Amino acid sequence: MLKGFRDFLMRGNVVDLAVAVVMGAAFGGVVNALVKDLLTPLIAALVGKPDFSALSVTINNSKFLYGDFLNAVVSFLLIGIAVYFFVVVPLNKIMTLARLKDVPPPTPLTRKCPECLSEIPVEARRCAHCTSVVA
Repeated sequence: MLKGFRDFLMRGNVVDLAVAVVMGAAFGGVVNALVKDLLTPLIAALVGKPDFSALSVTINNSKFLYGDFLNAVVSFLLIGIAVYFFVVVPLNKIMTLARLKDVPPPTPLTRKCPECLSEIPVEARRCAHCTSVVA
């Protein structure tokens, strides 16, 4: 029974998932630092301090802190924007460039006749325009 459990843990899927979780947590810290240290101060410089935590409304002696919710929404949007523009867009560009390098150039379907310089099929043995023999 323990051997089966050990085999399960040592399979590639479980190890890959564990590595992905650790890397995701580390990447989350980087993205949060980017938003907190760069994007939020930039927005604060443009429109003032974006802190809504003090906003609330009281109904029947119940206090609704909708400001904290607004802070969470703004933070979510900023993190989404940061991930998209600083990770997804550059990575897509790099992947497109890498794919373009791997694609072989297309084989030509035509060639120029050495006599009249008109376009003829690659397989042609004689030019259709000047009737010269093409090697």
